[in-house]
Amino acid sequence: MTRVIHTGDTHIGYAQYHSPVRRQDFLDAFEAVIDDAIDGDVDAVVHAGDLFHDRRPELDDLMGTIAVLRRLDDAGIPFLAVVGNHEATRGGQWLDLFERLGLATRLGDEPTIVGDTAFYGLDHVPVSRRDDLDYAFADHDADHAALVAHGLFEPFGYADWDTAEVLAESDVAFDAMLLGDNHTPDVAEVADTWVTYPGSTERASASEREGRGYNLVTFDGDDAGDDRVDIRRRALDTRPFVFVEVDLREGEGAARVRERVRQHDLDDAVVLVDVTGDGDPVTPAAIEEFATDRGALIARVTDRREVETDAEVEVSFADPEDAVRERIEEMSLSEAALDVDEAVRADAVPDSNVRQTVKGRIEERIDDLDGFGRRAETGDDEGESEPVGGEEAADEATDADEAIGDEAIGDEATGDEATDADAATDEPNTESPATDGQVSMEDYL
Repeated sequence: MTRVIHTGDTHIGYAQYHSPVRRQDFLDAFEAVIDDAIDGDVDAVVHAGDLFHDRRPELDDLMGTIAVLRRLDDAGIPFLAVVGNHEATRGGQWLDLFERLGLATRLGDEPTIVGDTAFYGLDHVPVSRRDDLDYAFADHDADHAALVAHGLFEPFGYADWDTAEVLAESDVAFDAMLLGDNHTPDVAEVADTWVTYPGSTERASASEREGRGYNLVTFDGDDAGDDRVDIRRRALDTRPFVFVEVDLREGEGAARVRERVRQHDLDDAVVLVDVTGDGDPVTPAAIEEFATDRGALIARVTDRREVETDAEVEVSFADPEDAVRERIEEMSLSEAALDVDEAVRADAVPDSNVRQTVKGRIEERIDDLDGFGRRAETGDDEGESEPVGGEEAADEATDADEAIGDEAIGDEATGDEATDADAATDEPNTESPATDGQVSMEDYL
C-alpha cells in the first residue's frame, strides 16, 4: 500500500491584488500541506505543477520554499513533482535546483518507485508541440503506476488534452493520473483509470469560491488481487473570501451596498462585491474603504452595470498573461514565430533591444532556409531556378509578423501577476534529426 498527498497549483509568490500579505498566504498554504504530510506520515508528496506563480520567483519565495522542503526531507518524505506552465523556463527549471539540493525528484519517463507504486511525470507541453509526443515510458516492476501531469485534461472543464488518447498510447498501464492546472478539484474515471485534480491550495481568482485543499491518494489491492485507488479530499484552512452580491432596485444605491456588506464578518478577509441592477450609481472606492475600515484585508467592488452591451461579457485581469498564452496556442505558430514571440515578451531582452533582437533572429532564420521550412533551390534542364519558399515560407513569415504584432499585448501583460503566457514560448528547443517524426518524452521532460 502507498499513501501520498496529491497537490498542485500552489502558485507561491503570487502577490494577488498587489498585496504582500496575499503573497505570504500562498506560501503558508503550501506549508500547511507539508504539515499535514508530516503529521500524517504519508509515503510521498506529489506536486502536479505550478509550484511557483512566476518563472522568476523572488528570493524570499525561494528561501521560504526551500525551508518548507527541508522540513519534509528531514521527515524522510520524498517530494515528487513536474513543471507547470507558470514556472517553466527555456533552460533549467527551479525543480532541477531543488533536485540537486536533494529536496525533490523531478518526475519523467523513468519510474520513481515509492512503496509499491511507480510514479511518472509529464511536464506542461504547449498544444502546438503535442503532436510529436510518443508517450514512451520505461517499464516498472511495481504493483501500481501513476502519471503526474500538468495540463487541462478531459473530461474536465476547458480541456485541450485527449485523456483517452494519452492512456491508449502510453507504454505503461496507469492506475491513476494525478493532474494539475485546473484549479477546480474533481475526479473521474477514463478507460478504467482514475483521473483527478486536487485544485489550487489558495484562491488564485475570484471564480474559485469553494474551499481549497488537496487529495489523499491510496494505492492498494483488495483480497481478490484487483488494483484499487482511493481518492479522498482534504480541506485547508486558508484566507477567508467574502462574496457579496447586491442587486440594486430603482432608487437604491451606496447605502444599500453598505448594508449588505455590513451583514458579513469581514475580519482579515478578502471581500469581493458585485453590484448589479437598476439602482443609483455607486463609487467603488468608497465601498472598498468602508469594508477595509471594518476589518477587511482587501476589498474590491465590481459594478457590472458599467458595461453596456447586448452580449454577455466576462473579463478578468487576475492574470493578463493567461489571455496572451491562450491566444498564442490557438494560433499554432511556427517555430520561427514562437522564437520571435519569445524575444518580444521575454524579460531577459531589454525593451530598447527588442527590435534589434527580433531582426537578428529573423535574419538567422533566413540564412538557414530550413528555419522557415523553405525548399532548396532546384534548377530545371534549362538551368533556371525556381523561387525558394513559395506559399509555405510566406505562411511562416506571416506567423512571425503576427507574433511581432502582439508586442503591444505582451507589454501590457508583464506585471506582477504575469507569467502564464511565457511558458508557451519558453519551452526547451527540442529540434532533433528527422527520423520517424516522433520525439521521445525525454526531449520534453
